[in-house]
Amino acid sequence: MINKQLLQPQSIVVIGASNDTKKPGGNMLKNIISGSFKGKLSVVNPKEEKVQGIKSYSSVEEIPQTDLAILAIAAKYCPATIKTLAEEKNTKAFIIISAGFGEGDEQGKQWEEEITETVNSVNGCLIGPNCIGVITEDYKGVFTAPVPPFNPKGCDLISGSGATAVFIMEAGMALGVTFANVFSTGNAAQTTVEDILEYMDLHFNPETDPLVKLLYLETISNPKKLLKHASSLIKKGAKIAAIKAGSTAEGSRAATSHTGAIASSDMTVRALFHKAGIVYCSSREQLLSVAAIFNYKKLKGKNIAIITHAGGSAVMLADQLSKGGLKVPEISGPDAEKLKSFLYPGSSIANPIDFLATGTAEQLGIIIDYCEHKFDNIDAMVVVFGSAGLFNVENVYNVLSVKLEICNKPIFPVLPSVVNAQREIQSFLKKGHIHFPDEVVLGKALAQVYNTPEPQSQKVSLPKIDVETIRALIDSASEGYLSPQQTVELLDAAGIPRVQEIVENSKEKLLAAMGSMDFPVVMKVVGPLHKSDAQGVVLNIANKDEAAETFDQLMAIDTATAVMVQPQLAGLELFVGVLKEPGFNHTILCGLGGIFIEVLNDVAAGLSPISKNEAKEMVQSLRGYKLIQGARGQKGANEKIFVEIIQRLSALVEAAPEIIEMDINPLIGTQRAITAVDARIKIG
Repeated sequence: MINKQLLQPQSIVVIGASNDTKKPGGNMLKNIISGSFKGKLSVVNPKEEKVQGIKSYSSVEEIPQTDLAILAIAAKYCPATIKTLAEEKNTKAFIIISAGFGEGDEQGKQWEEEITETVNSVNGCLIGPNCIGVITEDYKGVFTAPVPPFNPKGCDLISGSGATAVFIMEAGMALGVTFANVFSTGNAAQTTVEDILEYMDLHFNPETDPLVKLLYLETISNPKKLLKHASSLIKKGAKIAAIKAGSTAEGSRAATSHTGAIASSDMTVRALFHKAGIVYCSSREQLLSVAAIFNYKKLKGKNIAIITHAGGSAVMLADQLSKGGLKVPEISGPDAEKLKSFLYPGSSIANPIDFLATGTAEQLGIIIDYCEHKFDNIDAMVVVFGSAGLFNVENVYNVLSVKLEICNKPIFPVLPSVVNAQREIQSFLKKGHIHFPDEVVLGKALAQVYNTPEPQSQKVSLPKIDVETIRALIDSASEGYLSPQQTVELLDAAGIPRVQEIVENSKEKLLAAMGSMDFPVVMKVVGPLHKSDAQGVVLNIANKDEAAETFDQLMAIDTATAVMVQPQLAGLELFVGVLKEPGFNHTILCGLGGIFIEVLNDVAAGLSPISKNEAKEMVQSLRGYKLIQGARGQKGANEKIFVEIIQRLSALVEAAPEIIEMDINPLIGTQRAITAVDARIKIG
């Protein structure tokens, strides 16, 4: 629970402070002193009378009452110390930088639980343990370096890893990225990243609070809280980018279906971020590039002009922008020819605009003015300008600095000459600008920002389904996979169209039940998980004699319990599936079906409940979307019905959260209908 004592303490005690600033407690105190903390500062160190000029108490019992306690002592001493602080010193905020708690062993976990219980008993706030600390406008409570100057318009940083927070701050400062509040949650025994984000949301003032929030997450302890408050903050005007580390490992979960084989925690996290409007980042470098983009004017269109004197950089950037769905449109016409007249012979204005290694600051200014005022098909500019070490480029950067301020279209400066133009770059940064050292990283980050939607509405209208029947089926089912009969009843109750089928373990009953079924038919083994792998799917059965022979063949397969017969449908094979990650809402997946689901891995994912617009976006984001539309003379599938099936699947899992894994593969799609052919549903 974030409180005033943590954010704006009137008094701080550092327990375990030292005169040796190479020790965590020593450097913590040094940072607080040099950070100009204006409140009362105390120290506990039984071996010293004064520590860095501050009076030192021999025990915590001797100190005056204090708002915030920072502990840099061995883990085993922390529980008793915090109990004294909470019960006798009216302390309501605690930062434990010490390690040796829940990340270590069972004893450490017990200490962590004991401390949390004590802090909760006084409605206090605990940051850590095993963290680097906290930076606010009032104090610099970290033991690491460098400590970035507090900028109220900088980035708030919330990190589950202290070392990673340091790396982000170090790299950011070199680029011109500035920081405001920094929180390192460590083990997050009481206060999580989500809790801090919640506080920022509930107390958000867009006029005075930092607008950019950067997150580094190793766990998402409360996905619903993260979704709620991230969405709310973004709707209020904030911008959020996040890294979620360790999200590709599937742990011990067995991939028991097509969905289980292709889905991952990373897919679920991406779906959560997408729904919340959080820009997903895969590295510190990308996170800082996104932060820099957030600090420039908003990119409102996908057409980018590349302005450079370095042809290779322009090509690499153009490639990356294209991969991300952005465009580098050709620039031509009378205005383009007039622009060319201002440049040296050999310059190119087609886009990329290459004004050669000998290009001048004046020419750069003219090019930017033309992109700003003359070229309506340009939405933003990337200027790549370094130095070959032949002449001073400060006048070029001065022009760029002015244009950044006065142009309405965003300009993103890539300044790659960090050695040759080091002095000029530092001069550029001191004016409050941020630069990008690598054009490809910028291109990827630009695409991520542009393609991240606004937060989705939390109020989603889903198709009506037979909830009463669904609940009766689920409540009576055992854990594990539903039987074929239960599965078809559940699909019917959800209104998902399915193929007619007959399931029997008696050849005579099967042949009799087939009656006047039209041939050809497909026959499938019931029992083995992956029917194709077990050679348990036989197509083009032309008559009952072939059906009888195939029945015997399929029942001879190991673990076979019955045989299923279905009309053989023709059309485009599609797929929908469900995965339930612990703590998250269900992830709904869609893609091309049949054997291609695992081969091509062309899958889109969304977090339930899924609106019609979200479902439509999922379908249209598939690489194989043109096949659904119909391509090269091949008829496609009914997109409207596919979208409705995705929504009905979402409605099903909202009514039956016990569904932990499900796939319908394939769905056979034509322009008139989409029909489920095979489905598996697992209850947990």
